[in-house]
Amino acid sequence: MKTNVGGLDRILRILVGLVLIALAATGTVGAWGWIGIVPLATGLLRSCPLYSIVGLNTCPLSSR
Repeated sequence: MKTNVGGLDRILRILVGLVLIALAATGTVGAWGWIGIVPLATGLLRSCPLYSIVGLNTCPLSSR
């Protein structure tokens, strides 16, 4: 898979994913909070399938 998630985007995805997972684990938001696995995974892997479909890329030009 091609890298298409850049620096700030990656950090935000990881943080949002971790927060959602933590809230789901503590029972604060319910089971839907486990959806945080998706942004966490895309942030860690630096690749987003939805970005590929719509043609977005937040990586700097030197990393493409």
